[in-house]
Amino acid sequence: MNQTTSQDHSRGEVSRRVEMRTPEEVSAMLALKARGWGSKRIAHELGCSRNTVKRWLSEGGWRAMEPVTRSKSLDGLEDWLAERFRRHAGNADVVRQELAAEKGISASLRTVERAVAPLRQAMRAEARATVRFETRPGQQLQIDFGERRVEIGGATHKVFFFVATLGYSRRVHVRAFTGERQEHWFEGMEGAFRTFGGVPEEVLLDNARALITHHDPASREVVINSRLHAFARHWGFRVRACAPYRARTKGKDERGVGYVKHNAIAGRSFPTFAALEGHLDRWVREIADVRIHGTTGEPPRLRFERDEAHRLKPLAGITPFLASRDLVRRVSSDCAVEVDGNAYSVPWRLIGERVSIAVTGTDLRVSHAGLEVARHQLRTGRHGRFVDAEHFAGIAGGPRQSPVVTTPPPTLLRPLSEYEAVAGGSW
Repeated sequence: MNQTTSQDHSRGEVSRRVEMRTPEEVSAMLALKARGWGSKRIAHELGCSRNTVKRWLSEGGWRAMEPVTRSKSLDGLEDWLAERFRRHAGNADVVRQELAAEKGISASLRTVERAVAPLRQAMRAEARATVRFETRPGQQLQIDFGERRVEIGGATHKVFFFVATLGYSRRVHVRAFTGERQEHWFEGMEGAFRTFGGVPEEVLLDNARALITHHDPASREVVINSRLHAFARHWGFRVRACAPYRARTKGKDERGVGYVKHNAIAGRSFPTFAALEGHLDRWVREIADVRIHGTTGEPPRLRFERDEAHRLKPLAGITPFLASRDLVRRVSSDCAVEVDGNAYSVPWRLIGERVSIAVTGTDLRVSHAGLEVARHQLRTGRHGRFVDAEHFAGIAGGPRQSPVVTTPPPTLLRPLSEYEAVAGGSW
């Protein structure tokens, strides 16, 4: 009997010492362990201590933290301790002093701290708490980016994950990108609109520099990037920005980003970027859309199809905003500029220079100093490399990869001296 009591007490002590984790993180720990990972490797992957991993693996699954056991000497003083602890703003030592002066009970500071530990946790929660804002069906889409290093093709790459979450149904849309530029935000939103089959009334976003020019934390004055303003008018939604330093007001999507990192990606590697994208599509379809959501108690897809799908603004007649756009890029050392995940060649003498790119329909034109220097057909897919052999004329060895040659129109085959005259100076 005494041995059982001692074991229970020891287990309670372990529960108090080890960091609490979410059910999704515990599931990830168990899945990685089943794949042969050690506790140290799992801890490094999930960003927690090794003891935390060992504790949850020994539990075999997530469960609520065991309550803290108070010292017997303070039994019956719960209300008094709570009142004094709040009065003194969480100062346990002052409570200990008054406990001795008024109640005649001499207790160590550690004893008092253990007794008020639940109260301290509650005070912290109150200080951080935000009121949950439940939205109507079709009212709001929350968007955000998260980043994580992922093993692709045997090498580690930084991948940026765009996550969009419908506020009512909690249905998500996930895309992987190699960057977090403005066009990636736009492409992610357009992808979400196509996936959900409609546009919500408003989009709630963080104060990303690519989207919000200025947001005054005192006056709450928001200056939206002019291109985002045009994008919102094109699709017919309102833009709402979180208050500066208060990203928790976008909590549904903040949790969605963590869910993607710890459930969809943790511990996985992929042979190609396309394989990563395919995995994300399957994960959303087979796991995220059909799980029982912890807040709504329903699968997001069921809740979406029943209550929200018909509340979204239909897409009929709305063409992609990105069909016509102007971009600025710096020419990389491999004589190319990147657009939508694909690389397009430009004359090698422009390496390091900033160039203007006009995308119209399926046509991509590159200009420098007011002159058109390259033209390509806009390609679908991602991670392709499209090369005009003329852009490498004069380089020993030619292109670094086998080129996809496109015949330039005669207007592009002009002498380089013409470019020099306009740009000023020689190449």
